[in-house]
Amino acid sequence: MLVEVSQSYRQSIVETVAHFTGKRIELDSIQDYKNQGGWNNDWALSQKIASDLGVALPFDQVVEKFNEFFLGRNGDGLILREQWLPEATLLQRLNQTRDLAIFTGRDRYELDLTLRRFVPGICFAPSICAEDVERGKPAPDGLIAIQRARPDARLWFVGDTVDDARSARAAGVPFVGIAAGMENRSDDLLALFRKEEAVAIIDNVNQIETVIA
Repeated sequence: MLVEVSQSYRQSIVETVAHFTGKRIELDSIQDYKNQGGWNNDWALSQKIASDLGVALPFDQVVEKFNEFFLGRNGDGLILREQWLPEATLLQRLNQTRDLAIFTGRDRYELDLTLRRFVPGICFAPSICAEDVERGKPAPDGLIAIQRARPDARLWFVGDTVDDARSARAAGVPFVGIAAGMENRSDDLLALFRKEEAVAIIDNVNQIETVIA
């Protein structure tokens, strides 16, 4: 939702799978898995794709190799290819009248690297990361944690995967889907968001003000 990850997380899946199987998959194939739901964790997805290609791997081995590609040494890996999507003042404008929070499948170290790089002056409270919940998306645990931290607030959850949508529906939180035209399999994703009862679907995060005004 905030970051374009095709050349960071998803390319790390491509490189990890290629390392272990000798086969290079396409980004469209990764999107097909994502659209099935249940593959928010890119380590687990890398392991699954390798298994589907005939190579069974220990999870820890997949995590180690994936992180070599994604994080590199001290954050100089493919994570540096991430592109920040919100326009320059969007979050500042929103933060004037609203509290901002994050529920992400990233580990906190990864989240902090990205936020320090792109928006060091913006506070997200709370920010719920992978290690903060027992179950990741599509389970609602992270959104429930935000609800508990902000019991009097009206929440909106904005995301770009079917697991985001299912997490929101399970938590009873209105979901705004982002089905960008540049997204692989965007038509399939659009249909999935409608099926998951998204209250709105937009092309990119910079349109969010028109939804929540």
